[in-house]
Amino acid sequence: MQTITEIRALLEARGIRPKHRLGQNFLHDHNQLKRIVEAAGVVDGDLVLEVGPGTGTLTETLVDAGAEVVCVELDEDMSAIVESRLGTRVTLVRGDCLDRRRHLSSEILEILGRRPFRLVANLPYQAATPLMMDLLLRRPTCRGQVALIQKEVADRLASGPGGREYGPISILTSIFGSIDRVATVPAGCFWPAPKVVSAVVSITSRPEHGVEEPERFADFVGEIFRTRRKQLGATLNRLKIPVPTDLESSRRPESMSPQELLRLFRDVGSPMVRSGR
Repeated sequence: MQTITEIRALLEARGIRPKHRLGQNFLHDHNQLKRIVEAAGVVDGDLVLEVGPGTGTLTETLVDAGAEVVCVELDEDMSAIVESRLGTRVTLVRGDCLDRRRHLSSEILEILGRRPFRLVANLPYQAATPLMMDLLLRRPTCRGQVALIQKEVADRLASGPGGREYGPISILTSIFGSIDRVATVPAGCFWPAPKVVSAVVSITSRPEHGVEEPERFADFVGEIFRTRRKQLGATLNRLKIPVPTDLESSRRPESMSPQELLRLFRDVGSPMVRSGR
């Protein structure tokens, strides 16, 4: 595993500095790195997707655990470091992990093929939510995700009804998977230290979720929560959806459990979304 001294030296040798705009905060705490790999349960031969490897600290830990790693790096400077250190021991993809639709890129999908894989990554904060939701909703071969993300995002992913952080990504995570908080990671575990606290979460996909149209359901939840403080009756009227007789129209979206919202979608939401609203 790389130490903070080694990470600094790798960058200084190339005359580069961490790029704030790309969220480059390098995890150097070895205990946290081990915790991430252990939480992922990586064993010899596992296929792992890593996004934002940076200098390759976590990448090297995964390779040492026997994983077959596909790592995706947007920054050419970091890509060069990973290639120089790991060469053909990993599959390196240079570029953005997401396409214009905020879906996993076609290049990555082609490399992964139909094989089961896991996401294990210290995610760039700007990519975390769209990537994790794409893997949950659209990638049935993704069996799980262990990600180091901003604690605020972790709180939203794990929030329950009535909480301030409760919203669409909370609901989608609950329906399409299950989430565990692995660790809270202080800013001092990174170089340079970010201004926020981070967290490691583990999400296990739920293949038997039973939702026939995951993306339509996601769109429906997004529409419902656009006016989260308004009563559901008013929101459904705005969407030109009849209010079900068994629904208390004065309820607000944030009071609805994920299963209640799924039932509402099945009753009235799917036709609304099919019509293009």
